[in-house]
Amino acid sequence: MPIASVTPPLSRSALRSVFEERGGDELVGVEVETAALDPLTGAAVPYAGENGVRAYLDFLSSLPGAEPELDHGALVGVRLPGGGTVSVEHGGAVEFSSRPATRVADLAEHTAGALRELAAAARRFGFALVPGALYPCTPFEEVNWVPHARTPLMRRHFASLGEAGCWGSHLMSMTLSTQASFDFLSPADLAAKLTMQAAASTPAAALFVNAPVYAGRPSSFLSHRMHYRSRTDPARTRVIPVTLREDFDIERFIDWALTLPMIHRATPDGGCRPVEPVPFGTLIRSGFEDGTLPDLGDWRAHLSQIFSDVRLRATLEVRAVDGPPWYALMAVPAFWSGLTYHEPSRTAARDMLRHVSRERHLAALDDIARRGMAAEFDGRPVRETAAELLRLSTEGLRARIAAGLERPEALACLDPLHEVVTSGVTFAERVLAAWHEAPERFPERFVAEYRIP
Repeated sequence: MPIASVTPPLSRSALRSVFEERGGDELVGVEVETAALDPLTGAAVPYAGENGVRAYLDFLSSLPGAEPELDHGALVGVRLPGGGTVSVEHGGAVEFSSRPATRVADLAEHTAGALRELAAAARRFGFALVPGALYPCTPFEEVNWVPHARTPLMRRHFASLGEAGCWGSHLMSMTLSTQASFDFLSPADLAAKLTMQAAASTPAAALFVNAPVYAGRPSSFLSHRMHYRSRTDPARTRVIPVTLREDFDIERFIDWALTLPMIHRATPDGGCRPVEPVPFGTLIRSGFEDGTLPDLGDWRAHLSQIFSDVRLRATLEVRAVDGPPWYALMAVPAFWSGLTYHEPSRTAARDMLRHVSRERHLAALDDIARRGMAAEFDGRPVRETAAELLRLSTEGLRARIAAGLERPEALACLDPLHEVVTSGVTFAERVLAAWHEAPERFPERFVAEYRIP
């Protein structure tokens, strides 16, 4: 029997307050997802077992000052004593989330040190941590699912969408990414940063394609990750229309988010339950099936269930690009920092791309997934647009260095992208070259070359 709710309906100001939980600094953070791989076979390491990912997390949680994080009783993460968090994704990927930094160069130092320590711990259990964008040697049928409470609910949601959600479980379990997060200082600043990031995400993706091998063999895609995103709930993934609007503001974003159904909701015992597939705005008025009304925690959870190229919560989280190899990880926060935190570069990038429709973005994303830098974007080679964005980002970083807001070392983070633009050879094509050179030795050579040392 439904119970009467004692929670007052969420007001418009309450919904808006989530986007006002910020400080006065422009910080940058990074999340790096790594595959836990057997060094000889390249196969995914299971969650269970004495040398599995859970045992690895147990070891990390035993370090002085570390704190375990549980999901309905299952160990799924650890707060590290040196700052940052390790968590495990649905298919067993190990993710490191940094503490925010004021400068990209500082972030790079902290992240490199933390990842090297995590990789050293993984070696104790006989596996390697390998950044990138896709598990290269494990087919979907052999995914070792982690016991997250929300995993079966997410898979059921994608399955309910039919063809529109057919790659959802693959995206959850097989793919990796490196994501960067940025601050906004006012409603106008939010609009300027988000609309630029959304418009630039598609051509930027061509710089980073890095998922060409599936189940141990080359595929017809340079980015399987981007391909999987094409049929994973299109209403809430890739480029969403509201973020391309010239008149974008937070009220329009809230209106759009209220039209989406919530997928799952936390339960008091630490688990999750499915939510009736109705718009979140309807839930605010009518309540959940048990009679309770959504609260701010539900609203925050709902925003986290949006998987767009730029995810808006208390920060701007850029999610469009594939995870690059170890030596190029910091290219992600460096590239977006130069564009986001330097107003002239940000404005120039937005002006260059403001006319491109969502339909052209989606067509280009499908083309980039197959051809990378050889694809077209809005009727011209994407390589040209990506090169101009990289130039603007470089100018932005240089200006921040001149103003004392960044260290000169940050520019070196962009070197791998300059190499991609100059040569036209993507990270994915380098992986393919290694496969064709010695297919029978590819798993072992791939792990040896791309693992975190």
